[in-house]
Amino acid sequence: MTLDADAIVERRRLRRRLYLWRGITLVLAIGLAVALGVFAGGGVSGKGSPHIARVTVSGMILADAGQRKMLKEIASSDAVKAVVVFIDSPGGTTVGGEELYDGLREIAAKKPVVATMGTLATSAGYMTAIATDRIFAERTSITGSIGVLFQYGNVGALMQNIGVEVKTIKSAPLKAEPSPFTYPEQPGAAAMIQRLVDDTYAWFVDIVAERRGLQRADVLKAADGSIYSGRQALDLRLVDEIGGEDEAIAWLEGTKGIDKDLKVVDWSPERPYAGLGLADRAMAAVGRMVGIDLSAWNGEGRLDGLVSVWHPQSSDLQ
Repeated sequence: MTLDADAIVERRRLRRRLYLWRGITLVLAIGLAVALGVFAGGGVSGKGSPHIARVTVSGMILADAGQRKMLKEIASSDAVKAVVVFIDSPGGTTVGGEELYDGLREIAAKKPVVATMGTLATSAGYMTAIATDRIFAERTSITGSIGVLFQYGNVGALMQNIGVEVKTIKSAPLKAEPSPFTYPEQPGAAAMIQRLVDDTYAWFVDIVAERRGLQRADVLKAADGSIYSGRQALDLRLVDEIGGEDEAIAWLEGTKGIDKDLKVVDWSPERPYAGLGLADRAMAAVGRMVGIDLSAWNGEGRLDGLVSVWHPQSSDLQ
């Protein structure tokens, strides 16, 4: 009887421990679910309450689906009262710059948007800046480089020297030209590319004239590819004021009635996590909560086609 009584007591003790751990596990699961829900809704990040959004444009500017989605979310968010765009970029593809320009113009139709320049805001970086309502540059910021380029190499002569010939059958002389294997260059190929560059350049000049309130002839004088310091750009009316984020927020308060005490919240494009499982997605969300980016962006940074960039590094040209 004593052994049976001891066994019953031990069994009850084990059952209580099991219930305890089940309860702890349930509480942790609920806590995680609530935390993830709050994070997704913007509670932790502050995106759910009134704030000023900060959008950072840095490095090479490329076409970016995540970025387009983010800009549309900012435009439609009632919690975003104004946007500060911080630019530190040498530029990038013309399509990437155009996407940013259009996305920021869509936001500016609904709420005030200002730009601040860091070390570099050239080419497509400057294209981004002119989409905003006011441009602030530091005295030593580098901006300008208004223009477009198309670069390609040719190894045709080298291949001829080593006895290698590439045969091509095509529907028309300018199909797939300029080709790195055609030597001498196909007649009309360079002129075709020049027309392409000239057309995009004309559009770039036109939007600078429109957004900066300048005569087209005055923009053309500044749009010879030259770069300018912030002070020089101010004299040319390419920027509005010397200053940074503090001056930009002061302008938003004084001109647009935006409360300067509103929290400034960083917005960045959502990047899909490479893992497909629920646990992987949960880990990615938790990582973002603590400031660790566990996302994986599978897109390769490329500068194919027309580019608007000032001195790209060789490592950026893939």
